[in-house]
Amino acid sequence: MFKVLTRSCNLLLAQTIKHSTCTTVNLYSTIAAGALTRLKMSEEKPIIVFVLGGPGAGKGTQCAKIVERFGFVHLSAGDLLREERAREGSEVGALIEDYIRNGKIVPVEVTCSLLEAAMNKSDKNKFLIDGFPRNQDNLDGWNRQMSEKVDFQFVLFFNCSEDVCVDRCLNRGKSGSGRSDDNMESLKKRIQTYNNDSLPIIKHFEELGKVKQIDASPSSDEVFSKVEEVFVQSGF
Repeated sequence: MFKVLTRSCNLLLAQTIKHSTCTTVNLYSTIAAGALTRLKMSEEKPIIVFVLGGPGAGKGTQCAKIVERFGFVHLSAGDLLREERAREGSEVGALIEDYIRNGKIVPVEVTCSLLEAAMNKSDKNKFLIDGFPRNQDNLDGWNRQMSEKVDFQFVLFFNCSEDVCVDRCLNRGKSGSGRSDDNMESLKKRIQTYNNDSLPIIKHFEELGKVKQIDASPSSDEVFSKVEEVFVQSGF
């Protein structure tokens, strides 16, 4: 399609040069160049960085800093699911609530559809996908539905001890996070799910050389200094 449009634009310019004034030539040249630029931009795939780590590892905090510093759009799989759960008239709201409350992973078709819709609504081209893929089913579903549509860069992995993660989540709950899973009962299930299902996904990407690991235990500013190095070295 790009080659066809290029030939058409060149023909249009040749005809214009033959029959029109310099002003008209410049006008058509600008229009043709703009058309080619828009087509090229439309063919660019969204740039994707997966952000993974245990509950309470600080993924959301660090994503906010990356957005401000590097101009990414932060898409939290968990936030999108919670928004859909709360949306009046949602056909999958009750299903999402049941999975979240029990520390289980929501079916991949639901999550991928919400992520894709959010990307399509955005006018930007760089996305942090926070908390996804969380298990093999997530990864397989993503590969089926999205892998050919995006430019995947790497996994940003926030590695943090279980004790620190639990303390952060409980304090977040006490501070009024409004999250139904910021309690000890749900946390135990979430951590078990993370250890059983998510860590193997991180190891899979490690074998592909696609993981940038960050120690998430220090303060958020200290952690971000390391995050910043990763993104700068990656060309952002």
